Amino acid sequence: MHSVVLTKGVPDFREGQVAFDEDGHLERGNTPTVMNPNDKHALRTALQTKVRHGGSLSVMSMGPPGYGDVLREAMETVYADDLYLLSDRELAASDTWATAITLATGLQKLDDTPDLVFAGFKTADGETGHTGPQACWCLDWPIITHVVALDVDEDDSTVRAKRLVEGDIEEIETVEAPMPAFIVADPEFEPTYRKASHRLTLKDLQAETAERAENHEEHLTTWDHADLNLDPDYIGLDGSPTIVSSVDPIPKAPAEREATMVDPDDGEGMSEVFEAMQPFADGRSAAGD
Repeated sequence: MHSVVLTKGVPDFREGQVAFDEDGHLERGNTPTVMNPNDKHALRTALQTKVRHGGSLSVMSMGPPGYGDVLREAMETVYADDLYLLSDRELAASDTWATAITLATGLQKLDDTPDLVFAGFKTADGETGHTGPQACWCLDWPIITHVVALDVDEDDSTVRAKRLVEGDIEEIETVEAPMPAFIVADPEFEPTYRKASHRLTLKDLQAETAERAENHEEHLTTWDHADLNLDPDYIGLDGSPTIVSSVDPIPKAPAEREATMVDPDDGEGMSEVFEAMQPFADGRSAAGD
């Protein structure tokens, strides 16, 4: 059993972390990079699979060399055996299609063909949700999205999953697919380790991984476009059919906020509060809220 988790580093969009230039464009060099939040659901799904069925688990990402911290966090989260980074100037500015081609090629280059590939359902920066399904299409594998529960039948080489129908938490269906397959984890996925043997396995994996994560670079393989035998015309900016027409900068929060204390028994003071809030109430009424 070999599983691979795809993960991505994204800008840290928490208030005060994002840097913009004078034109309102994101300054990636001055903005911290963190793991895409939705990828953590994929990592938790993959970890449950490893605990229940054993085998090896790899993490793959595409990005600049500075993604080391993201990969280390992924290794610690999922107790990964090894890491793969697809990194090259020729890969820069890839849209979802060029990224999918690169990731699919990286998955095909692995010595051990994965049985399952896990991905989050969208990234925090692009939010398209395209890359995983497009990579799956390149591989011609089945894909199950919005997965909230997962089980593997190794003897039958199939994976069974419960998934939200069109992301609706009120409607769940059970589906089955042959392996190798692509699994897109939903945020509603909650791993369970009810058997004592699973909890003991989890504890052993945690102990084994601590030292490996400390020296994660020794377990990291980096491939550039030449290693992947990718034509530069089909990757990076040249291989990206998407055209971004414009970008709206994130509104800046007020630099300072002042609070005014009002005594509820102060009639004049409360009148001033209602008067100040009235424009917002009118706006909600006009919007039909």
